[in-house]
Amino acid sequence: MNSLDSIAGETRTAVLETDELSARRVGDLLAESFAPDEIAVSLVDTGQGAPTERGRWRVTIFFRNDPDEAALRELTAIVAGSDAAKALRFETVAAKDWVRESLAGLKPVTAGRFVIHGTHDRDAVASNRIGIEIEAALAFGTGHHGTTRGCLVALDDICRSGAPRRILDVGTGTGVLAIAAARALRRDVVATDIDVASVQVARGNARLNRATGIMFMHANGVMAPAIHARAPFDLVFANILLGPLKRLAAPILGILAPGGRIVLSGILNAQANAALAAYRPLQLERRTTLDGWTTLVLRRKQLSGTRSADIAHRHSHP
Repeated sequence: MNSLDSIAGETRTAVLETDELSARRVGDLLAESFAPDEIAVSLVDTGQGAPTERGRWRVTIFFRNDPDEAALRELTAIVAGSDAAKALRFETVAAKDWVRESLAGLKPVTAGRFVIHGTHDRDAVASNRIGIEIEAALAFGTGHHGTTRGCLVALDDICRSGAPRRILDVGTGTGVLAIAAARALRRDVVATDIDVASVQVARGNARLNRATGIMFMHANGVMAPAIHARAPFDLVFANILLGPLKRLAAPILGILAPGGRIVLSGILNAQANAALAAYRPLQLERRTTLDGWTTLVLRRKQLSGTRSADIAHRHSHP
């Protein structure tokens, strides 16, 4: 298992006590910024006691290696402001099973027909739901933050309007979106990540959930020949941060089928317009905001019958 529970000795942590939204934003961003086996994230509601402490949360990040404190303060400032960046404190603590601790307080999360859960809640999934079991070192990989939940809600909505044939998940992380799409739509999925460890984790999660038809691959962006061999795609997930989303806009648009949809997430609410501008040729179908994060569903116009058939013919006859 790629996790921090194999670490012996002392562990370095970064701790921030703040409001719930800021705590979730910091936890989400830092989780997105590291490989799955490098950190674990714990979110705890500390404001359940005295009235003066209501609304206070503690986010703790456990690091495999010594963190770059200056860089972490810069990342914290991006999503929570300079005061939060200054309040971030670094500590050294005794060894412990940080993964188990970070997951202990996480309850099943429902997003449309999907329920993301850990092993301990396997039996709690209703028969009319699609349960996806994720045991990972990152809270974001379990579906507990707004970006993943927003994508799952978007997928549930897309499932009701038809079944896209070719699906691509860019920056798959723990593979939760690829697994959800494969199980709900019963279609083949291509899932990529720039991080080799993430690909390994995602493959393991797919096996755990008996999700078949997913091709996981290590790739930087969408330019790999194996991706283009399966283009054009009817549905593309890109649950990554705004910078990579903007850099990948042209390549992704180049492999999106007529009438195809892109689900963009990893976008702070204030960044939504910048993401829309980067994918301007597409039409906005849906905008969802959860916990300070925005998920956008964009769609390419359907071409005329003759032109669409020509494109399909070219891709099926290289």
